[in-house]
Amino acid sequence: MSGAVNGARVVIHSGADVLAAAAAARLITRLTDLQAAGGTPRIALTGGGVGIGMLEQIRAAPARDAVDWARVEFFWGDERFLPPGDPERNETQARAALLDHVPVDPAKVFPMGADTGTGPDGAEAAAADYAALLAGSPRDPLFDVVLLGMGEEGHTASVFPDSPAVHETTRTVVDVHDCPKPPPTRVSLTLATIRRSAEVWLVTAGAGKAPAVAAALGGAAEVDVPVAGAVGAERTLWLIDRAAASELPGHRA
Repeated sequence: MSGAVNGARVVIHSGADVLAAAAAARLITRLTDLQAAGGTPRIALTGGGVGIGMLEQIRAAPARDAVDWARVEFFWGDERFLPPGDPERNETQARAALLDHVPVDPAKVFPMGADTGTGPDGAEAAAADYAALLAGSPRDPLFDVVLLGMGEEGHTASVFPDSPAVHETTRTVVDVHDCPKPPPTRVSLTLATIRRSAEVWLVTAGAGKAPAVAAALGGAAEVDVPVAGAVGAERTLWLIDRAAASELPGHRA
């Protein structure tokens, strides 16, 4: 089932597994279309169960070989500021799910900085380094696709309700401290940076997300529900399951 809600395209799947598989097929198609047009796609990856499940589904799909993986640039929307290779890092999970299994160009994979012993203060340097990376390779739009998940309280990337990050208006990448869910220290694109993507895909599942999904699509303020501010310059696509859609008008789990 699909439709439009407040300018966003909403596609509803039966459950999380079907959602991950369908989102994987959709991304393969988008990448091949961009490459057929002569481009080098630039995407920002996300973590979370459905986000990583989507990458695992791409890995398993025969159609994955239609993509020239050496001509894709990989970035991240946010990262947990943990030691290199930590199993909780989004980068580590993305590599295990997909990137270590397809012929990517290592020079086109751009992870956010890790904690190499500097502690929370190192997150500020990691954010500054990633901001410099983005500034040094400008594009308009900055990304072709930003993939995002969301939390039950409506956070996306690592931008939480009424946090310094959600109020940020000048920086492109921020260090995030005292997160209400572990780990407490992270690095994240700001909402303003996310909005520089041609397309933003919000991929989420579960009844616990339903209130925030309904609030975001119902016009909530991004300060209260940050995912409401995750909007693509050309298209915003919500890929959700029935449970996550259960509080939208006219939908039931």
